[in-house]
Amino acid sequence: MMKFSDFTLEKTGDGLLPVIIQDIRTRKVLMLGYMNEEAFDKTLAEGKVTFWSRSKKALWTKGETSGNFLFVKEMYADCDNDTLLIKALPVGPTCHRGTTACFDTPEEEGFIGKLESVIQGRHEQMPEGSYTTKLFIKGVKTIAKKVGEETTEMIIEAVDGKRDRFIYEASDMIYHFLVLLEQMGVSKEELERELMLRHR
Repeated sequence: MMKFSDFTLEKTGDGLLPVIIQDIRTRKVLMLGYMNEEAFDKTLAEGKVTFWSRSKKALWTKGETSGNFLFVKEMYADCDNDTLLIKALPVGPTCHRGTTACFDTPEEEGFIGKLESVIQGRHEQMPEGSYTTKLFIKGVKTIAKKVGEETTEMIIEAVDGKRDRFIYEASDMIYHFLVLLEQMGVSKEELERELMLRHR
């Protein structure tokens, strides 16, 4: 397991570890923060990104007031062991401005990537009143059945040559398919790896 003592922090001067946060679904870089050992250990223990606030001189769990948490999925040290990359699942906007990220870079991925993040966020939080939450509560049989139903409707519209209706039903199918992937614990990256193996 990764430990704070594994990092070499002489270059930073203040002994803080620079941490880059990346959305695991869209691959968009969300923000940069800093951790001391206590923030690092709290992040590992709770699975939510906690920083050391240099201005407040205190621990700061991202989302503790807004609810826009960053759930840790993967962590990587850089080649010099002096910077940490966290691939996280963001719940809501990351920046205090209400934007997706603190960096105003172009979106790395289209809306389907964002939708994946929303679905996984619903699975983590299970908010009441959400249709996605209701699907997760009902379980894999219900979700799989919905994928089958939407796929059949999509095929019917394709055969009938109704392009607009095909787009509508294909969108329903993709949404339910993404919910099924999340329910099964399968990532888009795993599908990509499988397709790459077939391509070779």
